[in-house]
Amino acid sequence: MARWLRPTVDTKFHIDLEWWQKQNRDIRIYLTQSLCDECRSAYAELRDLGEVDWVDPETGEVRREDALWSTLRTCCSSKPGYIKPNTPIIDSIFLTFVANGNEPLSPRELHERLDRRPAETILRMLTAGQVYLGIRPVN
Repeated sequence: MARWLRPTVDTKFHIDLEWWQKQNRDIRIYLTQSLCDECRSAYAELRDLGEVDWVDPETGEVRREDALWSTLRTCCSSKPGYIKPNTPIIDSIFLTFVANGNEPLSPRELHERLDRRPAETILRMLTAGQVYLGIRPVN
């Protein structure tokens, strides 16, 4: 029998893409809304950008990645105002995962990156019952 452990500030979370599918929601619509003005203009006519190769700068590993996700991570997230001070915290957390290539992060690491809420508050937001934007603990 599996044992469920209560998440802590060191539990890793990520955007669960299966959650989006199960909810019949399109993450690409949400991602498109997060594009910077330049990218939004450049991609206004394109519905499916396909996939691109992305090389991890630390490991040299090459992996296929959705071009929209890649654009957000490599262009938009590096610009000032990607996450504004008035961006709701759950949206800020989502955008942090996008900028991080959806690599798992703990509430403690999210606090260090966002510097907006204590790690304990972020944990409570992510474990309050309802799943927001597919952000869930990594299994």
